[in-house]
Amino acid sequence: MSFAPVTPLGLYVHWPFCAAICPYCDFNVYRDRGVDADAWSAALVADLEYWAARIARRPLASLYFGGGTPSLAPVSIIADVVEAAARLFGLDENVEITLEANPNDADEKRLREIAAAGVNRLSLGVQSFDDDALKFLGRDHDAASARRAIARVQDIFATSTFDLIYGRPGQSDDDWRAELSEGLRFAPAHLSLYQLTIEPGTAFARQVAQGRWAPADDARQARHYEIAQDMTKAAGLSAYEISNHAKPGRESRHNLIYWRYQDYIGIGPGAHGRLAIAGERIATKALDRPDAYLKQVGECGNGVETEETLDAEAQLIERLSMGLRLTEGAPLYADDYFYRNDARAQRLRRLMDEGYLTLDCGTLRATDTGRPVLNRLIYELLG
Repeated sequence: MSFAPVTPLGLYVHWPFCAAICPYCDFNVYRDRGVDADAWSAALVADLEYWAARIARRPLASLYFGGGTPSLAPVSIIADVVEAAARLFGLDENVEITLEANPNDADEKRLREIAAAGVNRLSLGVQSFDDDALKFLGRDHDAASARRAIARVQDIFATSTFDLIYGRPGQSDDDWRAELSEGLRFAPAHLSLYQLTIEPGTAFARQVAQGRWAPADDARQARHYEIAQDMTKAAGLSAYEISNHAKPGRESRHNLIYWRYQDYIGIGPGAHGRLAIAGERIATKALDRPDAYLKQVGECGNGVETEETLDAEAQLIERLSMGLRLTEGAPLYADDYFYRNDARAQRLRRLMDEGYLTLDCGTLRATDTGRPVLNRLIYELLG
């Protein structure tokens, strides 16, 4: 007798508060002015209890505290959520419990308290080792504190990662090589390298519209991407996702749940979720504003703003938009529209003939040529 494998389940907890709002950030964030720890613990646990009552119990493969800056949250809230998650769902024996932190919040005492609360993986928002670049990016730490924080995190947590941003205006190829070299000297097991993008509604978008500065051109962005691929590969970090690099077995379990289009619960202001419930694929979103979230959870027992059943085409768009970011690619199924729609099938064949995509044994992948222009490919493929 054989048994179908249990699909991994993740939990995302959004902490919406930051000490300062970075000019490139378009997340649901608010300035931290102090919180009622008991009220927030009660709300997040109640929201989690709501979802535990709606879906079949299975152990969490990952729990991710994102934001915002969750390292600013009272540690009692982190501990309460971890305890509730273990009680309501159970934790996989290899559960990954990640928390995002900024270098200025990474003092040894606080990091050890976070670890004692159950966090076993830390994600550090370094962004740059250049003081001028950090000022431009609106960060509240300097390069020296970033270096100290990485060393401290690696000493306390068995698993960690940090972020760097490339493609900044004025950043030369040699600047990027030097900065990435410095990051690789810490011998990270995981590293996230993000291209600077100008998101609508951000302070950077307003500055660019006013002509105060211009983003790096496409050619420079492409060179910086290729530099990152070459240097991380030489350091033994595989590019398992378009912006993420890891030693074998050290990939982010939580982010793989997103990219493989598996199930995850989202709690906290503005959090999104994707869940299979009663044979349907459900997209959920919590209320954005922290005060509205707390109020509704207190009155209704959950913070849900919207819940939508996704049809087959919506699921396909999400599955490929996420899955093509992975080196492993995304599955195509017999009932996907590429097998029923001649125009879309022709676009797929054209992109394959041009060397941007491959389809092998039912798995669609972006090639080395396709990955740097993935957003355009997805638009062409799914339009």
